[in-house]
Amino acid sequence: MNLPNKLTVLRIILVPVFLAFIYIESIPLHFLWAAIIFAIASLTDMLDGKIARKRNLITTFGKFLDPLADKILVIAALAVFVELPEVQMSAIPLVIIITREFMVSGMRLLAAEDGVVIAAGIWGKLKTAFTMAAIVVILLYLVVFYDFGAFGDAQEFIHTWVLGGLIWISAALTVISGVVYMKNGWKFVAKTM
Repeated sequence: MNLPNKLTVLRIILVPVFLAFIYIESIPLHFLWAAIIFAIASLTDMLDGKIARKRNLITTFGKFLDPLADKILVIAALAVFVELPEVQMSAIPLVIIITREFMVSGMRLLAAEDGVVIAAGIWGKLKTAFTMAAIVVILLYLVVFYDFGAFGDAQEFIHTWVLGGLIWISAALTVISGVVYMKNGWKFVAKTM
């Protein structure tokens, strides 16, 4: 297994570590540790692609596993935010994101039947990068307000408008990228009808 693929596998392995830090409140500064783990996992997403392209280490396995690792990481974090009382994220953006992921994954499977591997496009990369950045901001909010108890007066504004705005922008980018993927790959779907 080459280095980019190892980084992708590491991203998947870090998901349960991230979840442990989020949920185990007895760990001092548990939100801070969760934020660090998520940030490291997010950086592996950037690094694996750069290394693969620079060293010409692009593999079919990597094209398949990289977006899957992204989905696992992002959906795990957003699902936690729906459940976590400190965030109370609406489940609607999560449903939008999961629906898009199933649709795009299904289309990729249909394309694979024709021997075509559909790599992530610019909208998909933008959606993933923005969503990961939004999750880091939400984690930093948890660190500031719950691990350190700072800036109490601004908490409601940040929680409602900043965090909510970031999540809904992520959902909008998800819809846009999903439409672009479906438009570009509709020929694979149409062949099955």
